[in-house]
Amino acid sequence: MPTADAPVIKLLREPVEVAPFTVADLSGRVISSTELLGKVVIVNFWATWCPPCRDEIPDLIKLQDKYRDQLVVLGISEDEGPVEDVQAFVAEHQMNYPVVMTTPALRKIFRGVTALPTTFVLDRDGKIAQKHVGLLNAQVTELETQVLSGISVNARIERVEDLDRARLENAAHATEIPGVDLTTLTPAKRTEAIKAMNADDCTCGCGLTLAECRINDPECPVSLPLAQELAKRFAAN
Repeated sequence: MPTADAPVIKLLREPVEVAPFTVADLSGRVISSTELLGKVVIVNFWATWCPPCRDEIPDLIKLQDKYRDQLVVLGISEDEGPVEDVQAFVAEHQMNYPVVMTTPALRKIFRGVTALPTTFVLDRDGKIAQKHVGLLNAQVTELETQVLSGISVNARIERVEDLDRARLENAAHATEIPGVDLTTLTPAKRTEAIKAMNADDCTCGCGLTLAECRINDPECPVSLPLAQELAKRFAAN
């Protein structure tokens, strides 16, 4: 039993299913999500130019080395430059875990990456157990790894709601879209416009639909004009 002063680890009340995926790391080795089942997987979206991303790399290296039998760290590079630059960075920093270049498919699977670093922690069943935006806390990440690996540890588990899921569900049932004037539309056209915003993808790189992006990130400068233009098209018809 955890002691009264044991640290609290927050995990999602309902872990999120992840679609199967296959990627190739910087050396060309193919990695399938199915072969990762049975281990905790830390999917870390990062970039070489991102200071907090660089700061957390030494902790991820230590974590991968310490829990090599229970854990796989998977780095998803968001760099837009030559892959050779990322390869050189990985070699220089002696990163001991696989790194792959981001793809639209990965962005759709791991949705809502609007800042770097963003990290998804997958349990041994391959489901998202937690998501972190910003610099990882090394102690928390290690405790999550221990708990999800089934290692006995002095920690209390608190089950929390998935705020991302709530926002995305809100988008699917939305009657209003932040920043978009739908008051000039008839009820039928408003419904069709919102359906279209839930079908069209935002191009900001978030991997979300226009409606999801507007609700998830109302300050996004990319989704706003796209959604506004779509609403204008329905108003003109």
